[in-house]
Amino acid sequence: MTGLAASLTANRWWVYQRERFPVLGHGLLIAAFSFSAVSFSWLLRGGQGWPSIIAMGTAFITALLLFLQLRIADEFKDFEDDSRYQPYRPVPRGLVKLKELRTIAIGGACLQLIFALRLLPRLVLWLLLTWAYLALMTKEFFVRDWIRSRPVTYLWTHMLIIPLTDFYATACDWQSVKASPPSGLFWFIAVSFFNGIALELGRKIRAPRDEEKGVRTYSYLWGREVAVGAWFAALLLTALCAVAASGRIAFQGPVVVIVSLFLAFALVLGLRFLSDSTKSRAKLLEHFSGIWTLALYLNLGLIPLAWRVMEGHP
Repeated sequence: MTGLAASLTANRWWVYQRERFPVLGHGLLIAAFSFSAVSFSWLLRGGQGWPSIIAMGTAFITALLLFLQLRIADEFKDFEDDSRYQPYRPVPRGLVKLKELRTIAIGGACLQLIFALRLLPRLVLWLLLTWAYLALMTKEFFVRDWIRSRPVTYLWTHMLIIPLTDFYATACDWQSVKASPPSGLFWFIAVSFFNGIALELGRKIRAPRDEEKGVRTYSYLWGREVAVGAWFAALLLTALCAVAASGRIAFQGPVVVIVSLFLAFALVLGLRFLSDSTKSRAKLLEHFSGIWTLALYLNLGLIPLAWRVMEGHP
């Protein structure tokens, strides 16, 4: 019986991660995000060779757990609405319990703290700042009705957690040498902010037939045309910041080519969705946002770093 119970428990957590936090897909994006954050800081500082494996590992584990905590925070703050409008989700249907998710979030925080102390105790300050903002988000800044009635404000205030996480990841590098944030870091953090908005918009644009009562998608709140326009504008702002960031690490040419091609493809996808708004075309916007994110981070961190090491540049 003990073995059967353990098997059932493992199975329900497997189902939960598949539906709400796909570890493989999310892990790949978060790895690109965190490793490139450390690499970008390293490149700005003129580091020789490769950054510390411990620094990169700390950035990745902390970011992965933080995004998991973000998902868990969503489960708490959206529980009432999910129970009413999306009862098929794992928590409302009873697959997992909120108290179990709370335990996981706390355990993750303990691991984050251990990794920060292991790498550099002064990192704890930035970790506490990120936790504090996450807590405010969970409570919806104590103005739930006010902020939910203002979708733009809701969007940008919740996306600020991304640059905070990004800043922590870069600090795993520059704080290790007791330095100040390197000049040019702002552009990478701006990339993360606008890219977070693009990802959020991309995953909340739906075909008319797939809109659900009580579910606040941006295609429902703003209409498809405005939602797609906002998504493309977020991609464009991300691209401009990426070009500025790449100029600081002498990798502007390749990034200009990449973002130009991707923006052209995004424009085609957006126009095709508006001309024929099917579920599959809406999903393409979401999938494209993920691929865009992966390509962008790799070309602002790991790829230029690898190129510099192989070419023997100082």
